[in-house]
Amino acid sequence: MQELIPGLHHWTAYHDGIRQRVSSYYVEPAQALIDPMVPDGGLEWFDSRATPARILLTNRHHYRHSARYADAFGCSVHASAPGMHEFAGAPRPVEPFDFGDEPAPGITALEVGAICPDETALHIAHGDGAMAFADGLVRPGAGRLGFRNAFLGLLEREFDTLLFAHGTPLVGDGRRALEKFVSSA
Repeated sequence: MQELIPGLHHWTAYHDGIRQRVSSYYVEPAQALIDPMVPDGGLEWFDSRATPARILLTNRHHYRHSARYADAFGCSVHASAPGMHEFAGAPRPVEPFDFGDEPAPGITALEVGAICPDETALHIAHGDGAMAFADGLVRPGAGRLGFRNAFLGLLEREFDTLLFAHGTPLVGDGRRALEKFVSSA
């Protein structure tokens, strides 16, 4: 578990379905988990933190361990409206949000739609700001940004950190890195 910026925590966990480690985040000021997997040390880490209240999914494929968090903490689960068909048989109810909504305090859902209609970026307006991505933008290892482009509109927001569902977070200069990526596409 790593605190990237004050109140924004990151960890990776092994995802059996895709046979690789994936990233999860906890935005403590908003009591919001993003694309959560249970950390290797278990849920006990949250005992000394503000209790998670909600789960935000950056796309319909990132339900991951949401049911475990819902059972342990009573979290509600939220995903973008275009992906709601995926949750017809989900173990816990999933509530839709629309692009432009604030599904958690200080976190705004923005449309990306690079891979699928429900692809969402989450603008996190805590600290210097952060932007969380699903699968449309990745950062393998600690390398360069890669994969998709459809991110020009996101540059209208203020943020300095990039959070990836698949890859290492980029703390500091995130906006500039995304701007450079978009301009080179």
